[in-house]
Amino acid sequence: MTALAPAIWGSTYIVTTELLPPDRPFIAAVLRCLPAGLLLVLFARHLPGRREWGRLLVLAALNIGFFQALLFVAAYRLPGGLAAVVGAIQPLLVMGLVWAVDRRQPAALAVWASLMGIVGMAALLLSPDSVWDPIGVTAALTGAICMAAGNFLARRWQTNIPVLAFTGWQLLAGGLMLVPVAWVADPPLPVLTPVQWLGYAYLSLVGALLAYGLWFRGIARLTPVAVSSLGLLSPLTAVILGWALLGQAMGGLSLVGLLMVLGSVLAVQWQAGRASSTPRPTEITLATGRPA
Repeated sequence: MTALAPAIWGSTYIVTTELLPPDRPFIAAVLRCLPAGLLLVLFARHLPGRREWGRLLVLAALNIGFFQALLFVAAYRLPGGLAAVVGAIQPLLVMGLVWAVDRRQPAALAVWASLMGIVGMAALLLSPDSVWDPIGVTAALTGAICMAAGNFLARRWQTNIPVLAFTGWQLLAGGLMLVPVAWVADPPLPVLTPVQWLGYAYLSLVGALLAYGLWFRGIARLTPVAVSSLGLLSPLTAVILGWALLGQAMGGLSLVGLLMVLGSVLAVQWQAGRASSTPRPTEITLATGRPA
């Protein structure tokens, strides 16, 4: 179920380029997040407690506000392939956070599988004429750090807030953070056609409301490393949709890269499943009454 979220996000590129008015990235981000957050908040009807607001705002900034803004900066300054390769370091970043904060050393298989995913993403998406724009690379790297930290903290700061309310408040707060950026940076919207309205509705209802709901549900049930590795499915889906719907070419090297990315995701999920099924010493103590 969680894998559906990045698969849906992978359709964002083709919807944006084929259906939406051009050169309005931050407006697209606002219209994607704000209505979805408002709908979820109204539907969930759960007001967080006073002590929960601080953490919710931090998560909204990391997962929605900062990440969406940096994502679009990188998208406009870098080729899509290069931005995706930089973003593919998220699983390694999450492993580093788990190691540094929780003192849990990552399994060697998960580390090597994540490195294989980066190499596979490079083979799948990079071209020889890719331009390494410093600002774009910095934005992509910072965005990956924000998303990795957001995923890690969302799992670490689990509260009694229902998943739909947890998702809705983050989307609503993050969308509000993006409003002034869109107001300053983007030109006003033209009169929208029915197709453009449909594109914005898809991004909000499917790309945000449904996808982020599935994503945060997965964060509550899976390890942070397992969740972050699923993010590689987003550019993978974008490549497949471009090939199937737009006739974009895929050579032999691209197919090898695709298989490497899929193998990386499966290996990390398998390792995460093994780790979660192995009881920790404290769990054994509670179950048997004696230390392991």
